[in-house]
Amino acid sequence: MAYWLMKSEPESYSWGDLTHDGTTEWDGVRNPAARLHLKAMQPGDEALFYHSGKQKAAVGVMTISRAWRPDGADGAWASVEVKPKAALAAPVTLKAMKAEPKLAGMEMLRQSRLSVSPVSAAEWAALMEMAEG
Repeated sequence: MAYWLMKSEPESYSWGDLTHDGTTEWDGVRNPAARLHLKAMQPGDEALFYHSGKQKAAVGVMTISRAWRPDGADGAWASVEVKPKAALAAPVTLKAMKAEPKLAGMEMLRQSRLSVSPVSAAEWAALMEMAEG
């Protein structure tokens, strides 16, 4: 299983929207690096749902429920289907992530503009500990 972090502006699509909908197509990503990450995702992988914008915090865990498919009129981009797994007991803020030495090499912190990025197993474990308080 692989782990990921996927960002969304809560004003556009929030964790609450996903839990209400039960599933969604994670589409509209228009960055070549993020596209490669979407294409690498497999059903059963898990991803943090990260609210970008004002909140700047991981708020829930999603499961990748379908591998990538072409997105966009020309099929040049990629999308995956996700389902909510569980809300985090406490949001993990960007400030807390930056302060945690175990996350110093985390892709999202090194390339902050990337909307989809991998998370190592060790980073995932640290993030889950942080969410538990």
